[in-house]
Amino acid sequence: MTHQIINGKIIAAELRASIKKQTAERLSQGLAKPGLAVILVGENPASEVYVRNKCAACEEVGFYSLSKSFSHGVTEQELLELIADLNNNSAINGILVQLPLPEHIDEEKIIEAIDPLKDVDGFHPYNVGRLALRMPVLRSCTPKGIMTLLKSTSIPLEGKEAVVIGASNIVGRPISFELLMARCTVTTCHSRTVNVKEHVQRADIVVAAVGIPGFVKGDWIKPGAIVIDVGINRLESGKLAGDIDFDAVSERANWITPVPGGVGPMTIASLLENTLQAAQLQSQ
Repeated sequence: MTHQIINGKIIAAELRASIKKQTAERLSQGLAKPGLAVILVGENPASEVYVRNKCAACEEVGFYSLSKSFSHGVTEQELLELIADLNNNSAINGILVQLPLPEHIDEEKIIEAIDPLKDVDGFHPYNVGRLALRMPVLRSCTPKGIMTLLKSTSIPLEGKEAVVIGASNIVGRPISFELLMARCTVTTCHSRTVNVKEHVQRADIVVAAVGIPGFVKGDWIKPGAIVIDVGINRLESGKLAGDIDFDAVSERANWITPVPGGVGPMTIASLLENTLQAAQLQSQ
């Protein structure tokens, strides 16, 4: 079977171009630039790269961005005070705290301190709950990006059998809600699921978000399926690999996302989309 690549780089670039145009229109109406504040704690090289990429993306589309960096020893109270200030700052429409945080800081408390209408990561219980109830406001970035990728195939999702591998709060659970909202029949597999292979073999849509390189094998895939690989795993060789055995899976899938260049670019593009949406909500 000939597979087709779902090119996240191209789709994300198109989305950024649309956001840039909408931002220019907003400015022409006398409204302020959308503003994003990014908070980084510690000296994690990967997190530092993510933050730089997010700030660069803001500049590309015409947003205002503010980056706040703290040492590993910052206190929880200091972060909470900063978030309170940003919640009250009208120039900031979106607040993002780069995860993970050090162990001495309660991530849930930090996330819940963010104004839900400035929660552009879509992690606040308010926004996750709205999504679960099919009344989304700000949606989790990676799942939102995945839905944009699925839409790009022009294949109707309604009635399709979808299997999500992974049940994290960041990807697994919210993408299950997204797929339910699209009228798919959804199965969520996790670390205690028995016979994951049998579940995946039934699926028209597979979303792999388990964090294990090459976890999904080629013979797990139903011929003609759409396969979305969320995994970004650094191998000993330094090469990036996804959660699927790409070569074997691509022999059976109809549509497939690569790693890198699939889901990754869509996460930042969806963050920008959420920040623009937040600015629009706060202008009303």
